[in-house]
Amino acid sequence: MRLGVLDIGSNTVHLLVVDARHGGPPVPARSHKIELRLSENLDEEGLILGDAVDRLSGFIESSLLVAEDTGVTEILAFATSAMREAPNGEEVLDTIERRTGVRLSVLTGDDEARLTFLAVRRWFGWSSGRLLVFDIGGGSLEMAIGMDEEPDIAVSRRLGAAWLTRQHLRSDPPTVAEVREMRRAVRAEIADVVATVTRLGAPELTVATSKTFRQLARIAGAAPSSDGPYVRRILRRDELAAWVPRLSKISSAERAELPGVSPGRAGQLVAGAVVAEAAMDLFGVDELLICPWALREGIILRRLDGLDE
Repeated sequence: MRLGVLDIGSNTVHLLVVDARHGGPPVPARSHKIELRLSENLDEEGLILGDAVDRLSGFIESSLLVAEDTGVTEILAFATSAMREAPNGEEVLDTIERRTGVRLSVLTGDDEARLTFLAVRRWFGWSSGRLLVFDIGGGSLEMAIGMDEEPDIAVSRRLGAAWLTRQHLRSDPPTVAEVREMRRAVRAEIADVVATVTRLGAPELTVATSKTFRQLARIAGAAPSSDGPYVRRILRRDELAAWVPRLSKISSAERAELPGVSPGRAGQLVAGAVVAEAAMDLFGVDELLICPWALREGIILRRLDGLDE
């Protein structure tokens, strides 16, 4: 079957068209996306601005045409942290449904962590043992650990790269005081959940997903995306620790010139790096494996698991 996954994220809104079958991996057939950055299109009260709603509605309408043209038989449409946290999120959902006919499902943070964990487990398999998975999005950080396809513990915290940048980093490049304040807040939040996440035992393998981790691994020397998804990519804590102060001392425009860093994400990279380093340090992780599958693949796999064999 040909599925369309419509992912309304905090940074990117993305329609991924895949050929999917029960028992096999989803194979990408078409990608249609824009960097809308919902988590930045907020007023002082945190409400999603009308212009962003207009652009989101327009993107969804264009995605429906792409889905029709490519023969999609079912669309799985969902939204994550930006919609979940916005005080007018329900109003925005109603507006989108009225304009496009699409009702977005809003995932909880725990949903995101569990579905991402499922994707990582399927990618690495049972031989990877107890998995610890980190995912840094625009609005939140997800953490999950377990031996099975369903994690034993799944945790979400509002530590996304876009949200932290909006809250703490007002200068470009940020000041030393801004970075220090953010670092202190991030570490306190992550330290609060370390014992909960690891209480059933240490992981055999620690994995990271998301654009933020992929960009950090790339600037630290990992292979480019053009080398394909099956290349082993690793992010080491000592290399990341060396990059954090360097990233905080240069402007967004200069960060965008680094390998693998997109202009739309360059402004958030300092916050993402601070979160990644804090997670690795506080959980005692020396290196992370980068997984090419994440939340979208988890959504697809969960849907396929529901099909009759």
